[in-house]
Amino acid sequence: MNPEDYVQQKAAASGSSFYYAFLFLPQDRRAAITAFYAFCREVDDVVDEMVDPGVAATKLAWWQGEVANAFAGQPSHPVTKALMPHVPAFGIEARHLLAVIQGCQMDLEQTRYLDFPALQRYCHLVAGIVGEVAARIFGQSSERTTEYAHKLGLAFQLTNIIRDVGEDALRGRIYLPVNELQQFDVKAHEILSRTHSDRFVNLMRFQAQRARGLYTEAFALLPSVDRRPQKPGLMMASIYRTLLDEIERDGFHVLHQRVSLTPLRKFWLAWKMQALGRF
Repeated sequence: MNPEDYVQQKAAASGSSFYYAFLFLPQDRRAAITAFYAFCREVDDVVDEMVDPGVAATKLAWWQGEVANAFAGQPSHPVTKALMPHVPAFGIEARHLLAVIQGCQMDLEQTRYLDFPALQRYCHLVAGIVGEVAARIFGQSSERTTEYAHKLGLAFQLTNIIRDVGEDALRGRIYLPVNELQQFDVKAHEILSRTHSDRFVNLMRFQAQRARGLYTEAFALLPSVDRRPQKPGLMMASIYRTLLDEIERDGFHVLHQRVSLTPLRKFWLAWKMQALGRF
């Protein structure tokens, strides 16, 4: 299997909403974002599939070395082999890839966040930076688009956190800020034991309102000159906001199930943004 086929399979197998937005890109941009997304999946899987934290830390350290080698002209992994040819054209830097790895390292070292600013720092590494690179690949002409990308990445990550509360609890992780659990009188052990309650619903409704506010803030930051090239990000936003609506409509029953949209519905939402330019 050549590197291009490898990253294509990695991206498609994830079933991510991001994949549907990639389908509408020109071939060179689609190849670049697919390779970059495959990189993100590789390092994220190190943590999500972790059995031994020591082994996971060693694997992430290997990826740090692989990034250094790749930017020195010696990539060895199919993902970096597929990605490196696109680096010059789209301004992808080693610091971007290393930031994503750093965010995954935080998952090995930290399972709680005291407040929202602390959670934001984590989200910036695993989602804001990803948004920055994606915006460059999609095509941006304004520096302000980077600020939009960071804000949209934060909104995406908070939506993921809401969706994955139950799965994260099984791994012993709680990404909901400790002070906000206290504010809504939800105990950490209730999350870890996946106990649904009215207090939990109120906490999650608060999280959803914050995420929706961030989507609105992000859209306001996107310069009109970049609205057309940034359509893939807006497609993802349409899918993610619809998912957020579904989760709330379902009563935030995320502790024992993973709410998701069908592939057909994701494709429809992406197509509607591409063809009609609206959510």
